[in-house]
Amino acid sequence: MEIGGVLVAPHVFVPRYGVKVMRSLPAHLPGLVCAILLCVGGSVGQAEPPVISPFGKAPTEREDSVPGYLELSDGKIIPGMIYLTRDHRLQILDSQLGRQRLVPLRVVKQIECHVKKEWMEREWRFRELASDEKYYTGRTYPAREYEHTITLQDDRTISGPLAAVLYVQPLGYQAERPGAYRTHVKAEKFLLHKRDKGEIDQKLEDVVYVKRVVLGKEALEEGKKKAAGVQTD
Repeated sequence: MEIGGVLVAPHVFVPRYGVKVMRSLPAHLPGLVCAILLCVGGSVGQAEPPVISPFGKAPTEREDSVPGYLELSDGKIIPGMIYLTRDHRLQILDSQLGRQRLVPLRVVKQIECHVKKEWMEREWRFRELASDEKYYTGRTYPAREYEHTITLQDDRTISGPLAAVLYVQPLGYQAERPGAYRTHVKAEKFLLHKRDKGEIDQKLEDVVYVKRVVLGKEALEEGKKKAAGVQTD
């Protein structure tokens, strides 16, 4: 269409980008704009994803994980990246305030476990299905109660019964030779809770629990040395 000697294109609508050309432009410009947009869009949409090499560093680290280490009651040290179930926090019943508190792992410096009580529990069974009478089977199993103390980054402490599930992503596996295939190392799961019990005929020392959790970059380096058998101050 020609108006006043100037070729004018009608309204041009580009579906992919929602662009509508409302002005009166020379007829060849809308087509040029569409070509440019399609070229740019095509190059973006067809961008190749990054290539992940099976021999490189595996992307296994959670973005909310914290460096540190766990110390078990049997003396084992497990350094790595530590995290909770996603979107969860440490749940502790503050013995001083008498109420439940939710603590993010990122504000924690240390978690210590104290054994309040431990004993060998007798195994009892009902004599008959419809009877309330019980009898002792002659077998026992270990039982234990804990209290935890959480030390925050500002050195404040919270003590009381704790409930949490901790995961430790061990440090990356180092191949024995360059170019060797690197397998995925799964995270280890640990329970922190108020009460625990073992299996029938086990002893108290057979029930291993998380004695201490220390967080921070310095703690991770300390954990590495302890796990390797290096003495630390």
